[in-house]
Amino acid sequence: MTVPQTKTHIFQTSFGKMIALKENGVIKAKSIRYARSERFKRPVPGKPLESEMIFPHKTPVCPQTISPLVEKMIGPTPIENFEPDESTQFLSVFRPETFTNHEKLPVVVWIHGGSHEIGCGDLPTSDPSEWVREQQIIVVTVSYRLGIFGFLGGDENRPPNLGLFDIIEALKWIKTYISDFGGDAENITLLGQSSGGDAIAHLMISEGIDGLFQRVIIQSAPLGLRHTRQKMSAEFLKKTEFLRGEPDALKIADEYRKQVPAVIKYGLKAAMPFGTQYGFPPLCQENKAIDTWKLKAGQYDVLIGLNDNETAFYLKTSDALNKYFGKGIGLKILDKAVRKTTEFIYGKPAEEFAENYARAGGNVYLFRIHSKSEYHHIGAAHCIDLPLIFGNEQAWKSAGLLKDIPWSFVHENGIKLRALWAEFARTGNLSATSERPEILMIRKVEF
Repeated sequence: MTVPQTKTHIFQTSFGKMIALKENGVIKAKSIRYARSERFKRPVPGKPLESEMIFPHKTPVCPQTISPLVEKMIGPTPIENFEPDESTQFLSVFRPETFTNHEKLPVVVWIHGGSHEIGCGDLPTSDPSEWVREQQIIVVTVSYRLGIFGFLGGDENRPPNLGLFDIIEALKWIKTYISDFGGDAENITLLGQSSGGDAIAHLMISEGIDGLFQRVIIQSAPLGLRHTRQKMSAEFLKKTEFLRGEPDALKIADEYRKQVPAVIKYGLKAAMPFGTQYGFPPLCQENKAIDTWKLKAGQYDVLIGLNDNETAFYLKTSDALNKYFGKGIGLKILDKAVRKTTEFIYGKPAEEFAENYARAGGNVYLFRIHSKSEYHHIGAAHCIDLPLIFGNEQAWKSAGLLKDIPWSFVHENGIKLRALWAEFARTGNLSATSERPEILMIRKVEF
């Protein structure tokens, strides 16, 4: 086993002096505060540092509750390494150690998923070090407010879309300061998975984002759940009003779960009770969203897609469902439910997005990640793209998602996928001669 060789590195930036870690060919400047906020208020940009910034002992994270499903399918959360912080506007910069002062490296900004409710920018399972080292790119990971703190509102006391405003502030910081780290401020790609992809799709049509990024990679965005959420959000807002003045943020994160909308009343969209809200800044009205995306067609290169068995992550891992549908005709019914819900939530919306964008003259690629029959535990389920993009075998060793899948298979396909995504981040295009992973289907959408 190789012991990581860790040293320090000093970044002298116009934001201030930062002491970073240098480890196995990658320099990490972690937990840089890009903004601050008061509860239910818009973020205020961070001020340049008055003293040097030192790598923190614990990673700041928005107050949240642990998801048993995520613990089972992705791995245990090392809660002792995290510090709850209601003002969760932090980012981390990962840069190759091998670098010349004349280089300007392409920049990828990672917007994490988690149903707009859980997660943070700096998790071991999404540490981008392997990708940074292999492809000579800079990756910036962003943390932002989640759940009741960032994605539920409807009035002046509790404005909606605060998580989006946080990300916009992060992008402004990156645009201003990334050149100090060797990044190209004119070549920035947003990469998001699940609700992170949803956030990116809506950042494309947000006010105040002109010039902040040039292309986007949207993975497994639940765009099928974006419609007609207003009544559900208003009910949820009203039911959680009693928590507005509660001083204990962890208590808020625990208590709001008792008030979430019912699936029986609101359908599948209630499975993701938090989300971007149309008709409030920085977003347009819902009926104008598609036309607004079309207006952006000449502005951003787009790579969008999904995994072929997304909802197996939820349906095929349910002990209750497996009890009745785990074999025989029941399994066929369950497989059909996975196909139907995957297409409704992820597949058809991604295709429609890509086709509308292409018809409007946009540069767009559409992809699907498949599974191999010999490793078909639950198929190419939600989040299967994460170990492909980030690698990190040690972080994924206990993941139920990868049960019976050899890491060599993940690694071989991951190297090719990381190279392909980095090519798109550099140029906005994919060469027909570039090597594709065997589990990937991808095409340029043209009309």
